[in-house]
Amino acid sequence: MAGTQYRGSEITDVDQFIDDAAGLDSEREQEIGQHIGYRYDVNLVPDYGRITPFLERYMEIMGWDDLNWLEDIHMGYEDGQAAVFDRNVNGWVRVPASIDLPGNQQDRDMIARELLIKFQMSDCHPLVALRKAYTKF
Repeated sequence: MAGTQYRGSEITDVDQFIDDAAGLDSEREQEIGQHIGYRYDVNLVPDYGRITPFLERYMEIMGWDDLNWLEDIHMGYEDGQAAVFDRNVNGWVRVPASIDLPGNQQDRDMIARELLIKFQMSDCHPLVALRKAYTKF
């Protein structure tokens, strides 16, 4: 498996950090007191057979053939709860507990991509407040 080491942790399974949500495996995790949730095989290419209906429609509307800009978006975990990292706000966006996550990492990643796009388009996104505050016209 590609990416079998991460800062002192031996990665044995792509779901290792999901199954062991209570334990902090690496020295860095122990130092900061939380999981670094994106530590699984990032070399997995998105399986477009698993794309959600929302993402399929999004690609169609945008006129795109792929989701290249979302390739490195993965379902992570913060404090044992599923979360997606939003680079625009430099923070984790937690997945609502009401969402039932599938057992397959590829399916979870597709849901992460969908949730990130929906959050970035919502009025709850912090950049919306900045735009409203600083727009001149």
